[in-house]
Amino acid sequence: MHATSPAASRAPEKRRLLRTLVQGKRYEAYVEQQTSDMRVCAFCDRIYYRRKPLKPIGVRWICIDCLRSLKESLDTLDQWEEMSALHEEMERGAHSGLKGSPGPESPRGSPGASPP
Repeated sequence: MHATSPAASRAPEKRRLLRTLVQGKRYEAYVEQQTSDMRVCAFCDRIYYRRKPLKPIGVRWICIDCLRSLKESLDTLDQWEEMSALHEEMERGAHSGLKGSPGPESPRGSPGASPP
């Protein structure tokens, strides 16, 4: 029967611990290297690296997906303005119509009219 010394059983633990520390240092070095390439989209708050195209707008970065959505919104801006103007015009017409007349009166002979 072989007797193992306590020092011999600790050797694999030390190796595993050292391997873990070295791997942690490698990850730290990788992250420090990648942070220079890291960008955050100002609209969706996603973090992107070189693979995803981003566009600097002032001091902020915007990803291509958010730029596409923004472009689609801006392309339909004329329709939005027309709908807004039409809505305001209808509100003005409704408000002026209510102020000018005392209210709807039901003509005689209609189902809602009161008997004489």
